[in-house]
Amino acid sequence: MQKITTFLWFNDQAEEAMNQYVSIFPDSKVISVQRWGDEGPGPKGTVMTASFQLAGQEFMALNGGPQFTFTEAISLLVNCETQEEVDELWERLSEGGEESQCGWLKDRYGLSWQIIPTALFELMQDPDPEKAKRVMNAMLLMRKIDIAALRKA
Repeated sequence: MQKITTFLWFNDQAEEAMNQYVSIFPDSKVISVQRWGDEGPGPKGTVMTASFQLAGQEFMALNGGPQFTFTEAISLLVNCETQEEVDELWERLSEGGEESQCGWLKDRYGLSWQIIPTALFELMQDPDPEKAKRVMNAMLLMRKIDIAALRKA
C-alpha cells in the first residue's frame, strides 16, 4: 500500500470516472469497489468507495454527494514523453470537459489535469535565459502544449 493516496470526491459518478480513467492510462486497473447496501445513504448497489490504479499510482474515489466539487487548486499532472501521448490524453480527458490554458483541462467530471510534455521542463531550464523565456512565452499562448512550437521558440 502506498503511503499517500489521492482521494477523489464525486457526487455520484465515481464508478463511471474510475472506469474511464482506467481505460485511458496504461498500467491501470480497478482494485476494489464497495457498494452501498440497504442502510444507504446512497442508493443500494451504487458505488460508495472504490480504489484503482492509474499508471501504477493508487487513487480512491467516493460518491459523497454534491456538497464538495473539484477546483483548479488541485490538479493531476501527467508527464508525457511524446506529442502523440499529449494529443491522445488531451483528446480523451477533455472530451465532454473544458480546455484551458498552458496544458490544463477539466474532464467531464470537473477534475483538473495538466497534460505536460517532459520537453517543456527541459526547455524551460535551458542555460540560455532568453531561450527559456521564449519557451515560457510560447507556452503561455497555448492551450494544448505543442512540443514542436516550444522547440521552435
